[in-house]
Amino acid sequence: MNGQPQSTPYRVLARKYRPSGFGELIGQDTMVRTLRNAIASGRLAHAFILTGVRGVGKTTTARIIARALNCTASETDGPTAEPCGACESCTAIAEDRHVDVMEIDAASRTGVNDIRELIEGTIYRPVSARYKVYIVDEVHMLSTSAFNALLKTLEEPPEHVKFVFATTETRKVPVTVLSRCQRFDLRRVNAEVLVAHYSDIAAKEEIEITVDALKLIARGADGSVRDGLSLLDQAIAHAAGAKIEAAEVSDMLGLVDRFQILDLFEALMAGDVAGVMAHADTMYASGADPVVILQDLLELSHWLTRLKAVPDGTAGATVSDVERTRGRDIADRLAMPELTRSWQMLLKGLNEARIAPSPIQALEMVLVRLAYAAELPSPAEMVRTLRTGAEPDRPDTAQVPAPSAPPPAPEPPAAMPDNFEAVVELFGARREALLRTHLRNHVHLVSFAPGRIVFTTTPEAPADLAVKVGKMLGEWTRSPWRIEISAEDPPGPTLRARADEITRVAREDAISDPVVQAALEAFPGAQVEEVRQIEQAPAFDGDPPKTNNGGEAT
Repeated sequence: MNGQPQSTPYRVLARKYRPSGFGELIGQDTMVRTLRNAIASGRLAHAFILTGVRGVGKTTTARIIARALNCTASETDGPTAEPCGACESCTAIAEDRHVDVMEIDAASRTGVNDIRELIEGTIYRPVSARYKVYIVDEVHMLSTSAFNALLKTLEEPPEHVKFVFATTETRKVPVTVLSRCQRFDLRRVNAEVLVAHYSDIAAKEEIEITVDALKLIARGADGSVRDGLSLLDQAIAHAAGAKIEAAEVSDMLGLVDRFQILDLFEALMAGDVAGVMAHADTMYASGADPVVILQDLLELSHWLTRLKAVPDGTAGATVSDVERTRGRDIADRLAMPELTRSWQMLLKGLNEARIAPSPIQALEMVLVRLAYAAELPSPAEMVRTLRTGAEPDRPDTAQVPAPSAPPPAPEPPAAMPDNFEAVVELFGARREALLRTHLRNHVHLVSFAPGRIVFTTTPEAPADLAVKVGKMLGEWTRSPWRIEISAEDPPGPTLRARADEITRVAREDAISDPVVQAALEAFPGAQVEEVRQIEQAPAFDGDPPKTNNGGEAT
């Protein structure tokens, strides 16, 4: 020993600035108000369950509840909503040495025997405190048998016992346990609140740090106070006494510079493949992880989409004013289909990069796909192009007139059909094969006149057949047509039935022809397969062939 005083060991910020009272908890106003009111009114539950993501203050809140229940400095002989933090009880709880406040890690003590040991201890009154408090962290890790053993005690606990459970996985806790506890959901802490909190701590630690650097730390914390304090500790060590700038924090976190990501995204949306590859090479050479680049692009795509959808909405506390201004400009210039398409392609590409043998190659392939997709028209533009023949509008070519091209000549009007058979054949000529089939097979003609058709239909015909036929005939002939459905009995067969009947009669006539009969007798086993017309066919395929006078049978 050299007689010099031993230096005080360093305490990490997450432990040094752990809240000791309800007033120091940040971002959990609803829970704090409820607990304070419950303590003040004496309406205290016998069991609490605190849920939320890591680092939002579940275990810290459990310890504050234990202090509030057992603080001895209160004016009344009972729990207080403002534990002093200085009495023997508060000090012992803070130093994890109070005999009546027991913390159990359910991740390492999951069995039923551990819980039975806990339950056996509840029958004894506290040694020095008002209440025995059992804090069970990660309670969802308990086994099913352990939960079952705990149920009876939870339902009828001794009056001197309080349970406080903490968990990140509420869905894994049995409903029978949840129903016996008062539940509090601790929310992710807002980024603005985190920035203010970390700024206060930096000031107390006499650390110089820029607001943009604090925003990056708050962004990396993702709502977790403890995670952000760990990052702030790391940034202080990284700066080694110098002022902490955003660039140092970005480098420490392995983030790609935000403006480089904005440049890359703009090049992608402009279809500048060469520029995209140059940006990617620069980022990769500076040490950026290809997966992180895709994650940042994905986050940017989401942020720009929100700006596009809600221009007056919040832009986020972790975004600088310069980024916000530039982001609004990009969002204004891009269409919503382009932004949503970029999100979908980046999300798929991110999964590819995570499993690819070479992440940088996967990144380049994703960027090339996205850059070329930026030149594609949206579905709405494609439909408009097909209908009008016009060039689709693109943001980067909207001011450039498209090269002139002669418009297609309109199709001349069709000749006015003078009978129903001609109507049916017109539908065939215009490639409306389905409607032609319905007209031929499922329609019984009642009357026909140019511009007016009356018919009945079979059940197989579509309900809108008359509407479609009238509309198309009007477009093709440039004359109005009135198509009516009659309710009277079918006056005659359909065109298909007539054609079948004519074919049957023609076949019988051919078979009865003496020449054909002689041929059939000369060649045993031969039969008539087809009757062909050798003279000009009539207007429709239903006139009977005159096989006995100018026809032939095969």
